[in-house]
Amino acid sequence: MAEDAGDARRSGSRAGADLWSRVVEQLDAALMVMDPAGRILAANPAAERLLGRTSHAMRGLDAHDLLHRDADGSTLPRRQCPLLQALDERAATHGEDDGFLRGDGRLVTISWSASPLEADGSLQGMAVLFTDVTVDHGARRERAAYTSALEDLNERLTLVAEITDVLGQTLETDEALARLGRLLVPRIADWAAVDLRTGSGQVHRVAVTGPAGRDALLEGGREQLPEAAEADRSPLVQVLHGGTPLLRQQEEGAWAAGAEDSPLGALHSDFLRTARATSVITVPLGSKRQITGALTLVRTDPAHPFDTSDLDVVSDIGRRVGLVVDNARRYGRQRAVAEAMQRNLLAPLPQPGLLQLAARYQPAPVGSQVGGDWYDAFELKDGALALVIGDVVGHDLTAAAGMAQLHGILRSLAWDRSEPPGAVVDRLDDAMPAITTVPMATLVLARIEGDPHTGPWTLRWTSAGHPPPLLLTPDGQARYLEAGQGLVLGASWATGASRPDATVSLPPGSTLLLYTDGLIEIPGSDLDSGLIRLRRHALALAHAPLDTLCDELLARMPPGSTDDVALLAMRLPAP
Repeated sequence: MAEDAGDARRSGSRAGADLWSRVVEQLDAALMVMDPAGRILAANPAAERLLGRTSHAMRGLDAHDLLHRDADGSTLPRRQCPLLQALDERAATHGEDDGFLRGDGRLVTISWSASPLEADGSLQGMAVLFTDVTVDHGARRERAAYTSALEDLNERLTLVAEITDVLGQTLETDEALARLGRLLVPRIADWAAVDLRTGSGQVHRVAVTGPAGRDALLEGGREQLPEAAEADRSPLVQVLHGGTPLLRQQEEGAWAAGAEDSPLGALHSDFLRTARATSVITVPLGSKRQITGALTLVRTDPAHPFDTSDLDVVSDIGRRVGLVVDNARRYGRQRAVAEAMQRNLLAPLPQPGLLQLAARYQPAPVGSQVGGDWYDAFELKDGALALVIGDVVGHDLTAAAGMAQLHGILRSLAWDRSEPPGAVVDRLDDAMPAITTVPMATLVLARIEGDPHTGPWTLRWTSAGHPPPLLLTPDGQARYLEAGQGLVLGASWATGASRPDATVSLPPGSTLLLYTDGLIEIPGSDLDSGLIRLRRHALALAHAPLDTLCDELLARMPPGSTDDVALLAMRLPAP
């Protein structure tokens, strides 16, 4: 899926670059691009003809020293050059009646306009559009027209690039389409509507954006309409059936629904009338081979109808949006399977004597990938209670399957041997590359030893690169158990050393908390801050019922998490 998104971005970049190259090469006005130091990066054919120099010969040379001359042909001092000044100030500017030196030694009088080229707040250079005023006395009008055309083209290319970037940041269909509407209206259209195929021979109008934003009344709610026959004359139906992108201008009865129209065609005609459309573009989402839906854009001002260049841009947008929707749908299906698999593999908790246990699994937010977090608790043959918390490296089905493999193997290795947790994890580490697909994982394996009704209780544990357990005691203390730390599973071959164990006595009424890193790691925040935050919240909830403690710890997580969370808590009876 990530490869699909990467392919879409690369395809979009190539399409944008090809379109830019064609426009620049065919532009009648001379165009030159300079870097931030004033060196010539490129010149189009019109500039080569006007200056009598090839782009190759000019590339890398200082534009001012090479071209700019005073009226008598002498070099103009750099401090008096308005173009260099504009470059220093990163500001758009223009000039009239400046002298440029041709390759054959002749001076030409130039009228020019320059605009800075920026990306992510960084100056990339300057684009200079210029004409020979000695040849064409209408140069000012032409310059204005060409400048306007160049600015319009730049706006369209920027829009396409922005849509590609913004939609690539989410794998949630509804959010992607909401963002699409905000990008298209009002920058290129007054209204935008998206219809998606549902996969059951039906079509659902899922997003409508107008001048006031998202218009839920025109979206159709849960209504799904039959896709309709290919013979239906509705432009929407024609596009969904593999037709070419359509541009229609308002005509007599153009938006009227005919008696022969399908419910889908009638819905579309009603939308166009409601929006007071005067010019409409409808394009497929995706490729002709796989159409996932249709995008309709509407303009309402008769003085500014869509043209064929708009159709080209919107068609390109439709291809990109179709890929995003297809990726989001496939991701959603995979995520649902992985989450269901993960939940079903988390075993029910035992009820050992007076010891209380509670656990939670919270999948990553929509738009993020399901991880391999898991917990387990089971009684061992010698009467001890085993507690496990772990995190398998990877995402989705791969991580869920790996978690299932480790879950089963660890239970088998631990159940019938009264040995330290470190020895059990050593054997798990030895077995992992041979009988699982897991490349790497972290976990904590703990043994609770003592009579489950009367105690006293001892905690023995080992950690394979996992966040430390948190112990809450009845005297109001909370401390992380940082002993017993060893390498992550999958890396022990580097040393061959046995894993360490740690031991601590557990006072009656204490609470032990095991968790995965999704509970403490938030993008933009460091790990220490996450540990401090968890300790503070756990102390505040130390006397709450165990289920309440788990629920509140999840609820108090700051926004922005992109990982799933597993949480396992145990509380000893009070004295």
